[in-house]
Amino acid sequence: MILTTERLLLREFVESDWEAVLAYQQDPLYLRYNEWTSRSAEEVRQFIQMFLNHQKQVPRIKFQFAITLKSTGKLIGNCGVRRDSPEAREADMGYELDSNYWGNGYATEAARAVLDFGFSHMKVERVSAWCVEDNIGSARVLEKIGMHIERRMREHQYFKGRWWDTLCYAILHEEWQAKK
Repeated sequence: MILTTERLLLREFVESDWEAVLAYQQDPLYLRYNEWTSRSAEEVRQFIQMFLNHQKQVPRIKFQFAITLKSTGKLIGNCGVRRDSPEAREADMGYELDSNYWGNGYATEAARAVLDFGFSHMKVERVSAWCVEDNIGSARVLEKIGMHIERRMREHQYFKGRWWDTLCYAILHEEWQAKK
């Protein structure tokens, strides 16, 4: 399965992708809004294995794509959409990007393609996502792709010695269609 955008190729993960993922997941900027304080090679290999296992599902309900630059093939992050069951009419999405590529619109471009995939291929009615409220860049991505805040959960997650508020976003199929 491959999704293409103007500047990106979103492809299935392969086992050897772990090294590129480890490189950006060890970056302190990437880790800032994540419960992890560091990432080991073994942890990242397990992370990639989870995505490889999703590829074997029948019927498939979880898709996580490696975000690569069309121009070079370099892996710069990942973006995915997931349902809880084959019958589920709702999915959630998430993404992460190498901090060296923040601020270039890549996360928005990838998230828009994966959102479209969720509605067109997976035939879901609703897609949701969440982010830590302090992660303004991630919140902006969700807003740019047409999602709306549905709720703010105060002191929802505890990591790195403090409580973090979480924002929950969602978009309905009819809202997505109206924007196309």
